[in-house]
Amino acid sequence: MSPLNPTLELLAPAKTAAIGREAILHGADAVYIGGPSFGAREKAGNSIADLASLVEFAHRFHAKIFVTVNTILHDAELESARKLAWDCYDAGVDALIVQDMGLLQLDLPPIDLHASTQCDIRTPEKARFLADVGFSQLVLARELTIQEIAKVRAAVPADTIIEHFIHGALCVAYSGQCNISHAHTGRSANRGDCSQACRLPYTLEDNKGQIVAFEKHLLSVKDNNQSDNLRALIDAGVRSFKIEGRYKEAAYVKNITGHYRQLLDAILNERPELHAASSGKTKLLFTPNPDKTFHRGATDYFSQGRKADIGAFDTPTFVGLELGCVTKVGDKWFEMESNEDLANSDGLNYLYKREVIGLQANVVERKGDVWRVFPNEPMHTLQGLRPNIVISRNRDHAWEQALNKKSAERRISLYATFSETTEGFALTLQDEDGISATATAAFDKQPAKNQSDAESGVREQLARFGNTDFELHELTVNWKQPWFIPSSLANKLRRDAVEQLEAARLAAYTCLPRKAAIEPPAKYPEESLSFLANVYNKAANDFYKKHGVQLIAAAYESHKEEGDVSLMITRHCIRYSLSLCPKQAKGVIGVQGQVRAEPMTLINGNERLRLEFDCKACEMHVMGKMKKHILKSAPPTVVPLVFQRRN
Repeated sequence: MSPLNPTLELLAPAKTAAIGREAILHGADAVYIGGPSFGAREKAGNSIADLASLVEFAHRFHAKIFVTVNTILHDAELESARKLAWDCYDAGVDALIVQDMGLLQLDLPPIDLHASTQCDIRTPEKARFLADVGFSQLVLARELTIQEIAKVRAAVPADTIIEHFIHGALCVAYSGQCNISHAHTGRSANRGDCSQACRLPYTLEDNKGQIVAFEKHLLSVKDNNQSDNLRALIDAGVRSFKIEGRYKEAAYVKNITGHYRQLLDAILNERPELHAASSGKTKLLFTPNPDKTFHRGATDYFSQGRKADIGAFDTPTFVGLELGCVTKVGDKWFEMESNEDLANSDGLNYLYKREVIGLQANVVERKGDVWRVFPNEPMHTLQGLRPNIVISRNRDHAWEQALNKKSAERRISLYATFSETTEGFALTLQDEDGISATATAAFDKQPAKNQSDAESGVREQLARFGNTDFELHELTVNWKQPWFIPSSLANKLRRDAVEQLEAARLAAYTCLPRKAAIEPPAKYPEESLSFLANVYNKAANDFYKKHGVQLIAAAYESHKEEGDVSLMITRHCIRYSLSLCPKQAKGVIGVQGQVRAEPMTLINGNERLRLEFDCKACEMHVMGKMKKHILKSAPPTVVPLVFQRRN
């Protein structure tokens, strides 16, 4: 097998094109963003014109733009999805992120295709199949261990890029294997409209009806943070490092992208055989800190094996960083000890009876190590606020103000040569990618009056790259003698050379074509597919038949499943997190043999969900049925949107 791709790609999310630009300025090598429709984040769409604008900006740095077309599609939507693919191609988009295999049956443009995490890529066999049918990049399931990732890497061709989530919110279920939202609300997660039932509070009963846990967020897990595992992930074969968050605002994207840019740059400095997937170096004008922006606590999930503390059971909201304890409570204020600096308008909170109580600091006053806080809310409305209560901050006003301003610069290094010609002078610029351009100017040469200062003057003028994408790394001056160079001439040469180099860089950039599928067609690893394969249109059905599948069930959204089914399949196990796993009891004197993985029940209001435990696979199934009114309603389709073509 040939060596793996030596480039490391930091892949950042963008809700809007403006946020996408900030992601690139803060160090992203690529950005993934929704188009006008068919993205797995329904409320994060963008027009084709906005995508084209972002593409133009990204390609200046040879960064890439990926567009999400990762929902399952109804037959009535296939033609609109095909047109969207062509619109994206015409706009210069680098790749489409796809879930629905029906798209591969359509007349698509020669655009690169990536397999979404919604494809549920957990096994080497499935990964190899997707690589063989034409996907160049595979987004693996978040639940995989580093060892499992390495096995997937070993099973696919060397030119296949392995992409993995390194930060952000975690779906408790395997992506693409969760139907609880549609069963209860008619809103399909596979179609970009998840109701997030996993973030609700549940009471847990055992098979005897005894309460095991009361109103805990038992399906809510902490947020992903792989900061400490990047080197191990690289060694396992990951080459694209993905940040979750297409619903997040600019401050989150700036902060988290900047954080991982610094970590990856440190690795690149250690390992010269690797390099960044795009051009330019980012200079951050702030110090990134993942704890400053929304998270539910941090976990590296299953990367290093199963752990018991991955749950965010107390609250699915952002509590933030602990500041200190309340020392005194007045009628309009409270005092707290803290070594941290507070500011007016900070967002604070505390936990009272399993509920997070939020408040805003209207005015803060410092008295030594004690802060007096005057909240916006009347003190009598802040239940449970008393001495010794721990106060946390989930909105740092000063931090947010800093990120609302310009917070990063990105520049491409240049090697410049200034030389004399027979007619005048020339300036050649060569960038870090080896792309060059030369500007010339005719000029009647005159010896410099002050020869000792002539070269330093030229150097000073030619180093002024201002608001361009470039910065000077090294300048060589080649002349037979010092000449008089007016600043207007130096400025013109620099401007003309930059303009030509910008054009040369765009001309040198090429999008990857779609990877060819192997012939004869690869055989799918299984001969039958349940509703969990999410086959929702005839084209997808035809695709799987072409690849050897004999029995194909319709997607859950087709309303064919009337009884109890697995609404959610998770590697997260509530039994394990509550120390009730039979495997944990092995060898424990007095307990061994007494703990069995019997079904349990989750209760939220009138909803009752049975938990079944597959100990051999080490997985939990959340069982339930579709509500009758949803089952009897028409399967979900969306009237195709009118796509905005690029002018």
